[in-house]
Amino acid sequence: MNASWKILAVLGVIGVLVWKFGEGFKPYSSHVTPVKYVRIGGVFQHLTKDEIKNTLLPLVQAGFLATDMQAVHVAVANLPWVEGVEVKRVWPDAIDIRVGEKTAFARWGDNSLITEQGVIFSPHNVDQFLMLPKVTGPALQEQKVLEIMKGVTTALEDQAMVLTEFAINDRWAWKIRLANGMEILLGREDQLKKLQRFLRTLQVMGPEQADAIAIADLRYPNGYAVTWRPDTPPIDWSKLADPKPVSEEQTNKATQSKKYGKKNRT
Repeated sequence: MNASWKILAVLGVIGVLVWKFGEGFKPYSSHVTPVKYVRIGGVFQHLTKDEIKNTLLPLVQAGFLATDMQAVHVAVANLPWVEGVEVKRVWPDAIDIRVGEKTAFARWGDNSLITEQGVIFSPHNVDQFLMLPKVTGPALQEQKVLEIMKGVTTALEDQAMVLTEFAINDRWAWKIRLANGMEILLGREDQLKKLQRFLRTLQVMGPEQADAIAIADLRYPNGYAVTWRPDTPPIDWSKLADPKPVSEEQTNKATQSKKYGKKNRT
């Protein structure tokens, strides 16, 4: 018996669409009640018609009662973008599926994405998410790495800096890359404390000098080393140390004010 297929999908604000699911199929027996409709409900942006169609079509040809609902559940749940799924039969000839979609928080390495909860998944369209920061870290430590990255991002945002890459190696040393191209290297101890100290010194330098830094190596206990970008003009550090020299007249006025202030308080 030939049966037409339709999928009813709720796609966020797009509304309700009806998808044809192929020209039909022949059930194993003429006495088998076919599945005529598969209704997909949920709010999603990245799941595609073809992914769902190609996943479900081979599984429901046994008919309405014979279709293995657990197999349908597992097949849909294994799609890369699916966060959660509910499946049920609806008499007399339909299957309802409700899908929750993952939300990408960052890129994990070159070929995967990661959710805010630390779940790694590898859809075919990773290259569409290059605007997200790239993160890498030790295996089985994804959630911890994300929590550290959030703290680093907050510290950088306070200085109007944008994180584009964050990496932790197997020895738990950090490497940070900013949107302006600067790289920041940190060792295994007091990383956040050293980063905050470095960011405070950038306020003294000013934006031009900060943008001229190619690499800031913060792996020293009491300071850091800087590699400047090529063609960076010489920096007059004396002006940075004392940007507004105080005249002798201003010094005398300040001294007199302090002296009289003490007399008035006695």
